[in-house]
Amino acid sequence: IPGLVGSTPIQNVGAYGVEVGQFIARVRTWDRKEDAQRTFTADQCGFGYRWSRFKEDLGRYLVIDVSMQFLLGSLSLPVAYAQLAERLGVEPGQRANSRKVRETVLTIRGSKGMVLDPDDHDTWSAGSFFTNPIIPPDQVPDGAPAFPQPDGRVKTSAAWLIDHAGFHRGFALTHDAAASLSTKHVLALTNRSSASSDDICALAGAVIDGVHDRYGITLVPEPRFVSCTPAHGGLA
Repeated sequence: IPGLVGSTPIQNVGAYGVEVGQFIARVRTWDRKEDAQRTFTADQCGFGYRWSRFKEDLGRYLVIDVSMQFLLGSLSLPVAYAQLAERLGVEPGQRANSRKVRETVLTIRGSKGMVLDPDDHDTWSAGSFFTNPIIPPDQVPDGAPAFPQPDGRVKTSAAWLIDHAGFHRGFALTHDAAASLSTKHVLALTNRSSASSDDICALAGAVIDGVHDRYGITLVPEPRFVSCTPAHGGLA
């Protein structure tokens, strides 16, 4: 997963059924508002799906260090992600050797262009660009994945929505565009040569509009934008 240790608690980065918040014990920060250090224990971090108190009050806290508590022993957490369980040869909910889980995750991520390779432009990205929408059950399109959530809503797949809205692997706004969807995974927006932030935002905006027009669902980007914002409905 692209990024640095300090950014992971802000986003509560996760993949394949596991989030970093499950392993964080403490986060030490510099509070820009109070001009002082402040340490948060895991229960004070407000972790949720791609969410934390640091993201809620974005820009206030500079993460200085992160203390983690990992499992003792050689077995992983129960494997919740079906594709990962299949590759490991276990049933969902079973555990596997942690080293094998890590190696298998890296292999799967690599096959989707999600492990940096300077020679592979499909890896020139910020990783998964959109969060998976969490919506009422009656808004899930026919055939789309649906994962029940504790509040009664369901999580569906942003990649499924993008692909079925007509934005397939390698989609670009023009044949010679500097930015395109990855040729390996539609959830990654990639830099093919010298793409600017405006190029990425234009591509993201087209995908957001296309999915909304087809399914009435508005995709939300994961990255934080500095110099531009993807437009939806013509509004920047």
